[in-house]
Amino acid sequence: MGDRWHVEVDRSVCIGSAQCVHHAPDAFRLDTGRQSRPVEPDADANERVLAAAENCPVEAIMITMLGSGEPVFPPED
Repeated sequence: MGDRWHVEVDRSVCIGSAQCVHHAPDAFRLDTGRQSRPVEPDADANERVLAAAENCPVEAIMITMLGSGEPVFPPED
């Protein structure tokens, strides 16, 4: 069994660029207010979801390990 992640979008930071939808169309949707939200907040680790977080222009996407809460993105300094 592989790693599982918890994915969150800080809606107070999201600007609706849709980069997350571009990089991971199965994992993110924009709502009617053009803000992102994960389709499934708890999901299997996925390179596309990580790419979406890394390419968000305002770093509104946070990924942690499900269960432990250990940060995946953004990484701890």
